[in-house]
This record gives sequence, structure tokens and C-alpha cells, in this order.
Amino acid sequence: MAITIQKISTKGDLKRFIRFNYQMYKGNPYSVPDLYDDMLNTFNKRKNPAFEFCEADYFMAFKDGKPVGRVAAIINRRANEKWDIKHVRFGWIDYIDDHEVSEALIQTVERWGRERGMTHIAGPLGFTDLDAEGMLVEGFDQLSTMATIYNYPYYPEHLERLGFVKDADWVEYQIFIPEAIPDKHKRISDLVQRKYNLKVKKYTSGKKIARDYGQAIFELMNEAYSPLYGFSPLTQRQIDQYVKMYLPILDLRMVTLITDADDQLVGFGISMPSLAEALQKSHGRLLPFGWYYLLKALFMKRRAKMLDLLIVAVKPEYQNKGVNALLFSDLIPIYQKLGFIFAESNPELELNGKVQAQWDYFETRQHKRRRSFIKEIE
Repeated sequence: MAITIQKISTKGDLKRFIRFNYQMYKGNPYSVPDLYDDMLNTFNKRKNPAFEFCEADYFMAFKDGKPVGRVAAIINRRANEKWDIKHVRFGWIDYIDDHEVSEALIQTVERWGRERGMTHIAGPLGFTDLDAEGMLVEGFDQLSTMATIYNYPYYPEHLERLGFVKDADWVEYQIFIPEAIPDKHKRISDLVQRKYNLKVKKYTSGKKIARDYGQAIFELMNEAYSPLYGFSPLTQRQIDQYVKMYLPILDLRMVTLITDADDQLVGFGISMPSLAEALQKSHGRLLPFGWYYLLKALFMKRRAKMLDLLIVAVKPEYQNKGVNALLFSDLIPIYQKLGFIFAESNPELELNGKVQAQWDYFETRQHKRRRSFIKEIE
């Protein structure tokens, strides 16, 4: 039977689009399902502020009447303008091990992009850097995280067969929590704190940190991440949404801010207990009992032994000056007290030496690699 492609046009279609990934990876010990309600909001053109500068459509592939694949076609106009490119992105792509299916999905995105004047197709990428990006090419036997994509080993083989080549790679590390702050690390942090008159700031109220530094955190992210692959600056509406959604629910013991003498933010680190196992147990749903697993992972004493390093950002003029050492000198004792054994770095661009240098004084293991692929639209 021929492959048929259906554009997602109803809420019921969208639910089927989201659930396809859950079905593909049901029972897989390494895949971590997305939170279903988050996905509904992400794909909703009224609720996701990225649609201020993005255009997207979603498609599913069928064979013999059964769903066999899915893909999102996305144009991020801000990123295209920033990098002077004409790229259509493919994201949230899944397919069975059938070359006709993957080819039909990619051709659909190519055609969609060509109609809108695009010259290249790249991905997997989301609307922005805050969406999961990059196809797993190494580490298929490693537990994923809530912020990353898991896929079967045949996925990249299909893309290479279709003529895609590497555009960028991210690497991921397990970083083992030391029993004590490394001596050299501690010396650097003490030196940088005195030299630049920096202060470590901690909060116990999510509302207060959002009020005092919520805007500054995401403005600093825009500044620090600006040179990175595919980045497009967050808009004010996106910043407002993320401040409201995320800062109030964090365990603020695991959030550290670094400010200068005038209380201006120069760096921050946001980490949290891993939700990977909780999301697996809840199957990505809050109801009826998923909320219990997520709250247990976040706030109860018996939590996962793994933590996620979600965001670390330092103002460009303070990078490579030891601010990261100051951040982790504060955070390491907290990680120890909370019983964590190791941290997941989450994806770091392989050429981003500034980020990877911060792990020089730790025991690490590079255990995953993911890739963004690109090809010219024919």
C-alpha cells in the first residue's frame, strides 16, 4: 500500500500526533515521554508565543490505514533573519523502520518549505532552543532526559540515505558529584569572587525570584546564547510565559544567581532533580496519578539519584573568568546534601569549548551525542 500523508487540522488529529510517539516507545527503557499537556500547548498556535515569529504545520504518515510516522514543518523567521538563511526545520519526527515512510515525511516538509521560499531543510529542531533538538546518534542504551529527544538507531541512517549531512553536533556528559569541592575549583571561585566583587544570591520564594530577576535571567540567556547554533532571541511574550510557568515550581536550593556589586545579574545556574523516571511512570500524563510521581521526584526526600543541569549562562564579558566555578562551589554542597550521585549536562554544542571547560575538574563521562542534519531542497 502507498504511504499517505495527512495534515493535522483538528484537535483530535493533534492528540493522535502527540500520542504516536508514546506508542512508538511504549515500554522502551531509555525513552522519556514528553508531558502531554505541555505538548498540547507547544503545538497550539494561540498558546505558544513562538508563533509570533514562527510558522508551522504538522503531518502524519499512514500505511494500510495505520499511523506510521509524524513530523512538524517549521519556519523560524527570527532565526532565519539572524543567520541570513532560508531554512525550513523538521521537528518532532518519528517513523517506523520503513524508508518509504521517512522519505514521504521529509518530502512533505521539503515541499512545504519550497512553497515558502526556503532553500534548505534542517533538523530535528523545534520552534526555539528551548524545545528539544538534535537526533540521537550515540548513546542509544542511555536513559534520556525530559529536555532531549530519544530515537531508535535506524533514524539517522534513514536521513543519511536521503542525502542529509551533519550540520551540528551536541555532546552530553554524566558529571559525577564529587565528595568535596575540587581544590583548584575552590581557589578559582574564591579568586573571582574577590577580584570582581561578585555575590552569590539564593532565594526561598519562587514569586520573589521571578519578581527580582525573572526578566534578567532570560535577557541574560538571550545575550549569552546569541552566538550558538540556530539561536533566536526570546521575545518579551516568551519571557513572560517562562517566568510565570517555570520559576515558581523550581526547588530554589538548586538555583544560584551571581550578581555584581550593583546587584546586576552576571550569571546563573538552574538545575533540578531528574524527572526522567517519573515521566516514564506517569506515561507523560498528569492524571490520574502522574502528578504524584512528578511531585515525588521534585520535592520528596526519596528522589532520583540523577539531576538535570537545565540552564547555565554567564554574561559574555565574564565568560572564561571563573564565574562557573563560583556557581558550582555553591551548588555542589547542595547536591551532596540532597543525595545526588551524578548530573546530566544535557546537550552542549561539541565546539563550545567554554561550556565544556567548566567540567575540567570533575569526573565525567561523555555518553551521548546528537546531531542536526541539513540538506539542500531539490
